[in-house]
Amino acid sequence: MTGGAMATLSALILAKNEEKNIADCIKSVAFADEVVVVDDFSTDETAAIAARLGARVVRHALAGNWGAQQTFAIEQAHGDWIFFIDADERATRNLAAKAREIVDADDRRYAYLNARLNYFWEQPLRHGGWFPDYVIRLLPKKGTYVTGFVHPAFHHGYEEVRLPEDACMIHYPYRDWNHYFSKLNFYTTLAAEKMQQQGKSACLVDFLLHPAWASFRMYILRGGWRDGRIGFVLAAFHYFYTMAKYVKLYYLNKTNRHVGDEA
Repeated sequence: MTGGAMATLSALILAKNEEKNIADCIKSVAFADEVVVVDDFSTDETAAIAARLGARVVRHALAGNWGAQQTFAIEQAHGDWIFFIDADERATRNLAAKAREIVDADDRRYAYLNARLNYFWEQPLRHGGWFPDYVIRLLPKKGTYVTGFVHPAFHHGYEEVRLPEDACMIHYPYRDWNHYFSKLNFYTTLAAEKMQQQGKSACLVDFLLHPAWASFRMYILRGGWRDGRIGFVLAAFHYFYTMAKYVKLYYLNKTNRHVGDEA
């Protein structure tokens, strides 16, 4: 406890063209003293909706650097504490109550991770490695910054503490199957490039063994079968996710030019 005036909390949301999500997201963080929406120049009604709901909207280009955008958001916060939430996430009542309790106590020795409960097609994914999916979201503002273009890392000097699983955040990672496969394509490319940077290579055996193991682990060892039909579907698609990652790694240094009749 720092003493003096009560500590304040800033909820930070990074958004672009999230008019279908932004209202529910903002309403879920009503426990914060302020809501700051860093808008990547949306072309829909995201900024207008956020402003109508009382959020402070700051326009700033993402420019492909998620970590830098989060650091910019931290710099815009007026609160002593910050709470990050994405537009496709919702803070549950238990998480809201716990966050408010932490901020009011104002013990700035700690940073807090909360669980995320992912939903797809209105079904919670509690198995297969999808839950509890802990992420760091609540921590003091001072000295905190973020790095990483796609998978950001928080940098701070606080001891990390996990909140109870029932104080979780709801996450809607995929709008539909098109969105799912778009993400699959995007992240498998990034994964292949990262493996190449680490000096790794791939061969036919990798195309076969790694996907089979990944799918088996998700569905059997991590209990994906307990999520029913969607658990089976996601484990099957995880096979193709893993295969795509290694196939892309194999072909990264190959050419794909037109060779014509000379071949």
